[in-house]
Amino acid sequence: QVQLVESGGGLVQAGDSLRLSCAASGRAFSTLIMGWFRQAPGKEREFVAAISRGGLTTNYEDSVKARFTVSRDNAKNTVYLQMNSLKPEDTAVYYCAGDQTYRTSIPGRAMSYDYWGQGTQVTVSS
Repeated sequence: QVQLVESGGGLVQAGDSLRLSCAASGRAFSTLIMGWFRQAPGKEREFVAAISRGGLTTNYEDSVKARFTVSRDNAKNTVYLQMNSLKPEDTAVYYCAGDQTYRTSIPGRAMSYDYWGQGTQVTVSS
């Protein structure tokens, strides 16, 4: 089992930055592909970004590609999401997720991930 705990959310203004963190425990973190998803009120959960086990490969949803950066520190069992130039449409609950399946590609579907955190709220005011 893996426990994931997100932190770093908050209320910011458009154009500001935030860095989300997700701390993992319970299983070798380096064996997990890690992803970030978000869910806005009334909308489905959507893929934001993900990173391979070693951190060399990343994948992003198109609308965040030039603004967000996913990274990980396997020594600290933590994955990060640096969010710059935030927009009101980025407002959502952000979740980190872990995929334990051995894959050669990074999945973008929520159903591919086995472990989920409780989420952290990000609110961007205009």
